[in-house]
Amino acid sequence: MTVFVALLRAVNVGGAGSLPMADLKAICEGLGFSDVKTYIQSGNVLFRADEAEKAVEERLDEAIGKKLGKRPGVMVRSRKELDGIVDDAPFPDAKPNFLLVYFLPEKPPGDALEKMVAPDGEEAKLTGREIYVHYPNGSGRSKLKLQALKPGTSRNLNTVRKLAEMAAALEDGD
Repeated sequence: MTVFVALLRAVNVGGAGSLPMADLKAICEGLGFSDVKTYIQSGNVLFRADEAEKAVEERLDEAIGKKLGKRPGVMVRSRKELDGIVDDAPFPDAKPNFLLVYFLPEKPPGDALEKMVAPDGEEAKLTGREIYVHYPNGSGRSKLKLQALKPGTSRNLNTVRKLAEMAAALEDGD
């Protein structure tokens, strides 16, 4: 069985898309996923499944959509992919909480960063289905404009590292 990490978009953010993590866990178990664990209240869930990544992603998005009344958008990555995302993180001098990884449903075009407007010195790097963005002044007040980020969901590097660590432990049977 493959260990997957699912990252939900627009869940438990600003009162919209409220989904208690206990409900998310129950949905995953209802889909037949095993060893289900959630992490913090922002829509992160780890589990084992026998299906292909895209099938897992589609089934989970549909099931959560039934619960919320609309599909939130679910990005699924394998444990191995998550390790690579952590290992490939650019901007080594960035504070981990100022470096966000945007998980996208599919790989954006190679020119996705060309129209970026970064008034506060933000930097971005595209790698596969992820875009890393370093916010030197934090993301809260940033005026960054980058259309390619819209369909995705972000987690700071600290959270991504913790999810990778949890996925490794789950794979090792802990």
